[in-house]
Amino acid sequence: MHTVWKGNLSFGLVNIGVKLHSAIEEKDVKLISLHKDCLVPIQHEKIAPGCDDDRIEANDIIKAYEYRPNEYVLISNEELEALKKAYEVKSVTIISFVQLEEIDPVYFDRSYFLSPTGGSEKAYVLLRQALERTGKIGIVSISLRSRQHLAVIRAHERCLILETIHYPDEVRTVDMVPNIPADDQITIQTKELIAATTLINQLTVPFVPADYTDQYRTALLDLIESKIEQHDVQSKPILSPTSERIATIIEALNASIEQTKSTAKPKPVHKPTQVTS
Repeated sequence: MHTVWKGNLSFGLVNIGVKLHSAIEEKDVKLISLHKDCLVPIQHEKIAPGCDDDRIEANDIIKAYEYRPNEYVLISNEELEALKKAYEVKSVTIISFVQLEEIDPVYFDRSYFLSPTGGSEKAYVLLRQALERTGKIGIVSISLRSRQHLAVIRAHERCLILETIHYPDEVRTVDMVPNIPADDQITIQTKELIAATTLINQLTVPFVPADYTDQYRTALLDLIESKIEQHDVQSKPILSPTSERIATIIEALNASIEQTKSTAKPKPVHKPTQVTS
């Protein structure tokens, strides 16, 4: 498992050396875009429309914040690096403990497994068992991928798991959602409510994650495998950059020789020899 972050986790005076590993493995089927006639992958170039030279190199790009339409605050890479170093957290402290049920699921973002480093196994197990016994989770602040995150630490089976959560100002309020009807605007009959709750109760089952699959991804993979088995595939000859360059040089030489035939004076002994590929 790739280590995303390594540092110290502390609660009170207890320090635990930990490593962070992503708990999520993306399973998207990645499709690429090809030109339909020559099967060449489509490239997405960075351009600056309206500039004299609209093709942009990496060192031509700077960061900026648009604080008003067409008005920018420029921020250098050095300034960003200085901020990153100033606020990068290599040791996180559990700020407080809360009940998991107190945090609405809308706040949760991404999950990571925590594993102990050498010598921290006992403190790691101690924290996990204490969280299990109390039913609490810990609130921490951590720096990941050049950004400071609010996160929770909780017991998960035999492991500790860290889950980043959104800051309150990142979560939109229900008041911002358009066309939400108020209860006093809609009349619900008692028999309708009873029927709906009965249906919910009949469909209620224990949650077993393995029972749920991405049906679209499975069908897409089946389609790809079927095409491979039926040899319904296409390929294009692969020319190395060297062979393409040689072909271009040979063509240029032949064209040059043909051009000199009409201007060169006849020689009594040898005729110009055409170079072929």
